[in-house]
Amino acid sequence: MVSATSAASEPAPGVAYNDAEEARIIRDGNGLPAGIRPKMVWTWKKAVAWALVAIVCAVGWTVLAVARGEQISAIWFIVVALCSYAIAYRFYAYCIQIKIMRTDDANATPAERVHDGANFERADRRVLFGQHFAAISGAGPLVGPILAAQMGYLPSVLWIILGVIFAGAVQDMLMLWISAKRQGRSFGQMATDEMGKFGGIIISLFLVVVTAIAMAFLALVAIKAMASSPWAVFSLGMTIPIALVMGCYERFLRPGKVIETTILGFVLLVLAIVGGGWVVSNPTLAPIFTLNAKQLVVALIVYSFAAAALQHWLLVTPRDYLSTLMKIGTLALLVVGIAVSNPQVSMPGISMLASQSNGPTFSGNLFPFLFITIACGALSGFHGAVSSGLTPKAVEKESQLRMIGYGSMLVESFTAIIALIAAITISQGVYFSLNMSAPQIEATAGSAYSASASPEQNAVAAVGNMNVKDIEGNQMKVTWQSHGTTYEGAEALTQAAHDVGEESIVSRTGGATTFAIGMANFLKSYMGGEDSMAFWYHFAIMFEALFILTTVDNGTRVARYQIGDLLGNVRKLRKFSDPTWKPGNLITTFIATAAWGSMLYMGVSDANGGINAMVPIFGISNQLLAAGCLMLVTVCVFKKGLHRYAWIPIVPLVWDVAVTFTADFQKIFDSKLGYFAAAAKYREQIASGTLEGEALANARASLSNAYLDGALSVFFFLMMATFLVVGVVVIVNTVRAKEYGTDMSTEEPFVQSAWFAPSGLLATNLEKRVAREYAVRTGALPSKRSVEPDDSDDEVALGLQPQLA
Repeated sequence: MVSATSAASEPAPGVAYNDAEEARIIRDGNGLPAGIRPKMVWTWKKAVAWALVAIVCAVGWTVLAVARGEQISAIWFIVVALCSYAIAYRFYAYCIQIKIMRTDDANATPAERVHDGANFERADRRVLFGQHFAAISGAGPLVGPILAAQMGYLPSVLWIILGVIFAGAVQDMLMLWISAKRQGRSFGQMATDEMGKFGGIIISLFLVVVTAIAMAFLALVAIKAMASSPWAVFSLGMTIPIALVMGCYERFLRPGKVIETTILGFVLLVLAIVGGGWVVSNPTLAPIFTLNAKQLVVALIVYSFAAAALQHWLLVTPRDYLSTLMKIGTLALLVVGIAVSNPQVSMPGISMLASQSNGPTFSGNLFPFLFITIACGALSGFHGAVSSGLTPKAVEKESQLRMIGYGSMLVESFTAIIALIAAITISQGVYFSLNMSAPQIEATAGSAYSASASPEQNAVAAVGNMNVKDIEGNQMKVTWQSHGTTYEGAEALTQAAHDVGEESIVSRTGGATTFAIGMANFLKSYMGGEDSMAFWYHFAIMFEALFILTTVDNGTRVARYQIGDLLGNVRKLRKFSDPTWKPGNLITTFIATAAWGSMLYMGVSDANGGINAMVPIFGISNQLLAAGCLMLVTVCVFKKGLHRYAWIPIVPLVWDVAVTFTADFQKIFDSKLGYFAAAAKYREQIASGTLEGEALANARASLSNAYLDGALSVFFFLMMATFLVVGVVVIVNTVRAKEYGTDMSTEEPFVQSAWFAPSGLLATNLEKRVAREYAVRTGALPSKRSVEPDDSDDEVALGLQPQLA
């Protein structure tokens, strides 16, 4: 392969650019193209098209906001979401890219600067988009909107869409940007560099604890879905060897052939899913792949250690890309199912429970707890950890940051919209029967509760005692439609369980079962009919487990970086902060997996221990972390002298602080919702002497858990408050000193890039032509071939280039 210098000295291929196109092409000192300057080109056709999108969006929002007393189609939610996302990505995200990020493809990214073949390794933009989406999309967008639906669809849809546009996607993209500008450093290390060692240590401790809790929580949800399910275990397990095949195929056998690799992976994935159904019916294989919760914990810990320690290109990137194919493909099938079945919304815009603090799916007032419950679908601090230190190490070009950071978060928000539709289109009576725990059913049913009655009968009695109206203003009922017959009461719940292949669906709390039933309802409408409900239900359970597990392996790698940065603050352990040091990688990976793995193992062994004790604080701590991300971004924006645009991260920062600090304060001090108030209640019960046996043991465990959650809440509150104060002090000092620019921050100095890659998922016509010129100059294509405007060879369209010698 020829070098950049020698290649550039060869005669240029027959490329024809007009003056405007040539002016947009970024070239290095040897004349090689390194990028294309972004430009928003307006034509009357584009103006009319965007005007129509805006009008449709406005009409959709009006329908959702003002509809009262009549059912509305769930299709409006799809329309509103897609139109809002399109407008936000094209205009708001582009504005941030131009005004704040000021991306420059002439500047080499960390993947090009370091390029160690393990942690710093460039990935095709579409593969990296899939890997990043898989890393950030955990349980939040699937279960959060379902739990929040008890308060009505309008508050949820407002927060999911507007929250992601102005908060979540902004945070993810800007964290990705500041990390890419700083050699792909992690959140903790950037905080140390920009805000001082004190602030860095605070956020590093916060990150390590929160990430461990998050990984254990996500893994617990996935294990509950996979336990005793040979179909899920086989299909998900097969994604590991498939990913290894994809990684080696694309790197060694057919370098740069992403489309071929994608087709290969997709075919193997379909075979794995179909094979899972065959394994279930095979009496010999089914027991082999039927694992209990403890066995799954061990398998997951071993896999996560390997995924975090091995080269990124070998396992994590192809497996997450494979997972994304299934995720986005399934979302597309669900959208078609919603369009075909046209389900009607049964939940009102704002329900009676919105004004109460004792809802059955989660406790607390609409403000602030709805915005805590819907986390990942709108704003998540964990995303900031992934966007710093992990994804930036593989980005090819700075111009791709908008597509990867902002775009992937929009897809996750859309997932949350689909989950919300699943919750609000089934019978409200079925929804509450699914999501009320057994104690809640007993308390709500009151005198109508009977210990001798079936769970279905007691659930119906509880629903009857709830003062909740449907969208038409009628008292909600428990109904279920199956094979043309409408069932009511306990019979409806029994028939629903039979249709999805379960013995009972009562008290299946957490939202996962609700989503699976809604998903099965959508897909049966055009693929299989009523008799396929059980198949699609179990497919949905596997889909949810896959959705969550892809976050665990990436989260382990993120935790590894954070632990390395934390240890690196000690002078004698400074080498741990170097992500290219292999012994340090193995040690920090072991610490990370041991931290969340031990909590997870205790959680599946003891219903009152391990991660089960910490689940209540997960939402608040995750959103507190988002405040830390936005504060760091704000500091970096001020240091660059971009004061006039600082409102972009400050507005979501102020909102997030108001929400999370209010929620944390209530969880500490409130007499009804507070952890210490709950501890006092359990202490009184134990002291009364009325409890014995299992009831006494559970009360003692609950007392310990309440104290633990309360102590962690105080810890998180104080740590984040201190970090925010440090950030404000840094900003004030920066403004007073009036010293701005790259020299005042820890951004890496400019290094000329020698790579070229398109900026979006689909290469533009100009990008295809420039990519071919680059390929010819570097020897990847014969120079005798001319470059035509409509040429679309695989290497050009994909932006696949050889590595320069």
